[in-house]
This record gives sequence, structure tokens and C-alpha cells, in this order.
Amino acid sequence: MAAYSTHSDQELAVLLNAGNHTAFAEIYKRYSSVLFLHARHMLREEEGAKDVIQELFATVWSNYNQIDLSINLSAYLYKSVRNIILNMVRHDKVKEAYLADLGTFVEQGTVQTDELVRYKDLKRRIEEEIRQMPPKMRVIFELSRNENLTHGEIAARLGISTTTVKKQVSNAVGILRKKFKLPMAIIFMLLK
Repeated sequence: MAAYSTHSDQELAVLLNAGNHTAFAEIYKRYSSVLFLHARHMLREEEGAKDVIQELFATVWSNYNQIDLSINLSAYLYKSVRNIILNMVRHDKVKEAYLADLGTFVEQGTVQTDELVRYKDLKRRIEEEIRQMPPKMRVIFELSRNENLTHGEIAARLGISTTTVKKQVSNAVGILRKKFKLPMAIIFMLLK
């Protein structure tokens, strides 16, 4: 492995991409300590940082043939550490929110019937408002919302300009926002 210690990061990445385990070992030897320190600094805990580094190198080895050789290996590894940590934080927040909701549900014993009725009523009113939109606006908005088409895809399908699509979607959003005085994220959630 001594010969591998003189290889550049780019050379090691090429060898790794070909499945060379010795190149992987050299990358681990070269970067694991500094990446651990980086992860520990971000997380402010040692055990979590160890888990991040273990996950990083397990992922690197299992996806060795998919590594983009045009990028800087060091930058790739640091970015991967950051992404793993962000995913951990995101997962923890979702878990905490779920546990909080579960606690509230257990405390209340049952779902509040009037909340469910209000939810269904608001959803019905939003759908009715969409049905009242001018036909072209409604079709464009529903293609955007229901089929998740881009403005360009909608324009191509309907034979109109992308600018028209953007304007119609913007107008539809404006109508709903003005009518219900709710953030669009909540309106879209109700429409699912």
C-alpha cells in the first residue's frame, strides 16, 4: 500500500471507481481522521461523528463505481459528511414531531371530530374554488398540481407559451391565497 500513498486524490478516485480495494483503504487512511474531526465539530458529539464516518465509507465502498470522477475527491467526501449529518438532523426532527403528535393523540384519547369536519369542509371549499376558476386557468393549475408537470411540459401539452402557464399558475395561487388566507403549502397539503 506504500505505493498508493504517493497517488493523487484523482488517481485514487479512478482506481476506486474501478473497484480497487487498496485505493479505497488509502482514501480511508488519508481522510477518515480529518472527516471525523469535521463531523464531530458539526455534531458536537463523538459517537455520532463515528457513525457518520462509518456510514460515509460504507456508502463510498458500496457505490464505488458511481463516484463522479470529474469532482474533487476531498470536496466530495466533505459534502457527503455534511449531507449525512443533515439527513440525521432531518430524521431526528421528523421523529420528534411524530412522537409529539403521538403524545398529543394519547393525551386526547381520540381524534377531535370537529377538527376532522373542519378539515374536510376546508378541503371541499378549496376544491370548489378551483372548479370556479376560468377553464384554462383551472386546467393549467390542475396539470401543475395533480400531475406535477413543469411549466414547460404544460406549455408543450397545451400548445401555449411557458409565460402564459406561469402567469395562469400564479393567478390561480393568488386566488386561493386571497380567498383562504392560508400558506400555499397548507392548501396543497389539503388537496392531496
